Amino acid sequence: MFRRFLSLEWKAFVRSSAFGSSVVLKVFMILGALYFIGMFLILGFAAFPLLKDGGAEDPLLTVSKYAFYYFVLDLIMRLFLQKIPVINIRPLLVMPIKRGTVVNFAIAKTLASFFNIVHAFFFIPFTIMAIRDGYDPVHAILWHLGMMALVYSNNFLNILASNKDWVFTVLIVLLLAVGVAEYYGFYDVTSITQVVYYGFYSTYYLFLLPVTALAILWYFTFKYFHKNMYLDTGLKGKHEVAKTEDYAWLNQFGTMGTFLKNDIKLIRRNKRSKTTVLMSGLFLFYGLLFMTGAIEAYDNAFWKVFAAIFVSGGFMFTFGQFVPSWDSAYYPLMMSQNIQYREYIASKWWLVVIGTAISTVLAAFYLYFGWETYMFIVVGAIYNIGVNSHLVLLGGAYIKTPIDLASSKQAFGDKKAFNVQTFLLTIPKLLLPILFYVLGHYLISPTAGYAFIAIAGVLGFAFRNKVFSMIERVYKTEKYKTIAAYKQKN
Repeated sequence: MFRRFLSLEWKAFVRSSAFGSSVVLKVFMILGALYFIGMFLILGFAAFPLLKDGGAEDPLLTVSKYAFYYFVLDLIMRLFLQKIPVINIRPLLVMPIKRGTVVNFAIAKTLASFFNIVHAFFFIPFTIMAIRDGYDPVHAILWHLGMMALVYSNNFLNILASNKDWVFTVLIVLLLAVGVAEYYGFYDVTSITQVVYYGFYSTYYLFLLPVTALAILWYFTFKYFHKNMYLDTGLKGKHEVAKTEDYAWLNQFGTMGTFLKNDIKLIRRNKRSKTTVLMSGLFLFYGLLFMTGAIEAYDNAFWKVFAAIFVSGGFMFTFGQFVPSWDSAYYPLMMSQNIQYREYIASKWWLVVIGTAISTVLAAFYLYFGWETYMFIVVGAIYNIGVNSHLVLLGGAYIKTPIDLASSKQAFGDKKAFNVQTFLLTIPKLLLPILFYVLGHYLISPTAGYAFIAIAGVLGFAFRNKVFSMIERVYKTEKYKTIAAYKQKN
């Protein structure tokens, strides 16, 4: 049965719209994968001799001590980047196939993820080097099995966190608690993890702990998907009293006003959009890590510029990045109408600009830390309005992930929205304002650094019509690919 599933998955892959996308991007992705595989291989073979040359009496003990941070970083990367493989269950539920078989196949697909396989290119060479150095082969292999079991445990934690909000919340709270305890010296968590991880080697049976944890996580993942494997799951909505809002004052803006009214209604009426707006408010407090001087490493102007972009741009990055995905439910119908793309893009642009302006006003409490601190936020807002607002809308043209407006999950963003184009567009969003500040700071004065960032934003605002024309062409080019992607269920 699994062989038949594999055949169906291969056909779905080669026949999907994504298969026909740019060959150049596929080449870059393959090269990127080979690069990381090579880096992990080099690190796996070189770590052992490097640690010995660095004075470590027992390299395996040293790796076991700091492996906790390795697994935490792996989990964080998965939460934001790893795509969860899915299987289209609708045609399978009407066939004589056990639900457990379908669920197990869907779960097994995640085991072949690059995020899992790449770790083997580190742990296998490292284990081989340990055995060559005189470590007991059986114990070394048991240590390797224990560590790989933790890697795959992260895989299932990511699946559960992506589907259960409380799991995601618990993980974030635990990571924050450990981070605070480590930073302020309350407790060293590696003192425990070192003993446990090294115990995979020193004790025969201890490697069964991560293996058991892996089996438990597989069980809970299986139960979750098995329980929710119905055609009508999530289809029944909550009935509420209907309300109407006219927003007649927006009629003066013509077609653009109509789009603005739709967006305001979308935000007010749907669970996902309301949650996104609420979550974007948390970005107002992101600057406290950088602006207060609490963390010495961040107490400099360059990090403050970086933080200022997020403080004023929370709504822009959480809501704006999913244009036009917010309209995915009726996008094909909308594209069949005689509408002007320019008006559609302009309405979204004004929405994120208004959100940025409101965030800047709400961030006025940073004046408590000095007018220079708030000045960073103001110039960051100008840059967001003039430059990043355009880049966010441009990036949205390449995000072809439909949004379930009835769900509040993934309010901070969808991992499937990550691709090469959106990654490249993050560079000017975050690094260019820092570069402008550096140029002004070192060539003239710190005040000139503020001015350079603000001038870039003003110029972007001044030439917005030309930029809109460029963005419009990209949206038209991607139009049919976007429609096809929104229609796909797999």
